[in-house]
Amino acid sequence: MAYITTADGVDIFYKDWGPRDAQPIVFHHGWPLSCDDWDTQMLFFLGEGFRVVAHDRRGHGRSAQVSAGHDMDHYAADASAVAEHLDLKNAVHIGHSTGGGEVARYVAKFGQPQGRVAKAVLVSAVPPLMVKTDANPDGTPIDVFDGFREALAANRAQFFLDVATGPFYGFNRDGATVSEGVIRNWWRQGMMGGANAHYEGIKAFSETDQTADLQAITVPTLVLQGDDDQIVPYADASLKQVELLQNGTLKIYKGFPHGMLTTHANVINPDLLAFVRG
Repeated sequence: MAYITTADGVDIFYKDWGPRDAQPIVFHHGWPLSCDDWDTQMLFFLGEGFRVVAHDRRGHGRSAQVSAGHDMDHYAADASAVAEHLDLKNAVHIGHSTGGGEVARYVAKFGQPQGRVAKAVLVSAVPPLMVKTDANPDGTPIDVFDGFREALAANRAQFFLDVATGPFYGFNRDGATVSEGVIRNWWRQGMMGGANAHYEGIKAFSETDQTADLQAITVPTLVLQGDDDQIVPYADASLKQVELLQNGTLKIYKGFPHGMLTTHANVINPDLLAFVRG
């Protein structure tokens, strides 16, 4: 098992598969999961000859369950520590949900200034800002996120089961093909991480304004989202992202859920590959 230790002493677990001289594809997972959530994509791109890298966010998965640093700045700095440790160059960074926020801040603050990033992909991502404010009237009311915190603190195991069996993959929709294995894997990943990291992470993904991050990104960026995303409303996310990006391309998938990377990998993976090679 591979780990690096960050400047503030946090052990971060990572995977690094494939030829070291191949172009790296770096994956950033969503809340409250781990880099295992990218298994399908990592195997796909590995089979296409790429080097694939992913890490567990601090407090998540196999990384250290520390009490501090559960915010987008530390998330991005940790991602940068992995990229620097592995000396990744000409990399494509792909982020899902909270991982999309991590990618946006990493690319803007570290990746571009260091000349390490070729392209970026935001999938069902949280930027620019999820929570409703005076400046973001179309956002999600803070009461919703307070409800997440309350449910997590009261019974994290049941809360995670409810998310996975319901809105995350759209398994609550009429006619949905429900996968018990997918549900169990989501729950497994969530319960590997620390309750404190997950609790604090709700604020990080919902209340971090990343408008400036998106505006600073100059590399080609692909924005993907389903229009039946029940976790991150696409009108307040991907539609705004592509307006703020300097070099963005948008693709909306009709009827796809938040977890479309898993439920519709047969559609999403070829689209990712086309963008990477394009």
